[in-house]
Amino acid sequence: MRIHKEGYNIIATVSTFFICITVASFFLATWLGYILTVVSLLLIAFVLRFFRVPSRVMPQKSDKVIYSPADGEIVAIEEVVEGEYLNGKALKVSVFMSVWNVHINWLPVSGKVLYFKHHPGKYLVAWAEKSSEINERTTTVVDTGKHVVLFRQIAGFVARRIVNRTQIGQRVEQCTECGFIKFGSRMDIYLPIGSEVAVKIGEKVTGTQTILAYLK
Repeated sequence: MRIHKEGYNIIATVSTFFICITVASFFLATWLGYILTVVSLLLIAFVLRFFRVPSRVMPQKSDKVIYSPADGEIVAIEEVVEGEYLNGKALKVSVFMSVWNVHINWLPVSGKVLYFKHHPGKYLVAWAEKSSEINERTTTVVDTGKHVVLFRQIAGFVARRIVNRTQIGQRVEQCTECGFIKFGSRMDIYLPIGSEVAVKIGEKVTGTQTILAYLK
C-alpha cells in the first residue's frame, strides 16, 4: 500500500506516540498500558488507511464528461446561483467525503485554470448547507475551451487543512491529482445549466472513475 506524502508528518507523530506508549507499557505491565498500546495500534492503522493512495486505471479523457473529483457520497444536486466567479445560475453536484474515504482530490476536467482562491473560514460539518459559504474552502475555475467548470474544496468539522496545487494560468489534465483535504470534507462541482447529471443523491462515487455528468 502506497501512502500519500500529505500523511508523512501525521504518521511520524502517531508512530512516535505508539513507541512511547509501548515502552511505557513494557515497564508498567498494567492493563492500562496494554489498552493504550492497542488503541495506538488502531490509530496507526486508521491513519495509514486514511492516507492510502488507491491504485486506479485512469479513464479515457473527454471534454464532454465530468468525472468525480473525489471518493464519497452524492449529497446534493441542485440549481443554484454561484456568486464568487460565475455570477449566475449553475448546476451544483456535491460529494461528501467521510473519514473512511480516500481524501485525494482530482481534476474533473482538462483545461486552463482561470481562477483560484483560498478562503479561511469556520469548520461546520461538511454536509451542512452553509458550509460551502462559511467554511474554510478553495475555489478553482477551469476553462475547458467549450465550458467553464468551477469546483470547490470545503473543509469539514474535523478537517484543518486543505491542499490545492493548481495555479492561475496553468494547463491541467482531467483525472490528475489537484489536492487533498485532511479528515472529513466535501467537494462541490458547479456545471453549466443543461448538463446531464449521471448520478443521484445517496449514490457512492469513486474519484476519477464515476461519471458525474455529461456536458452539452
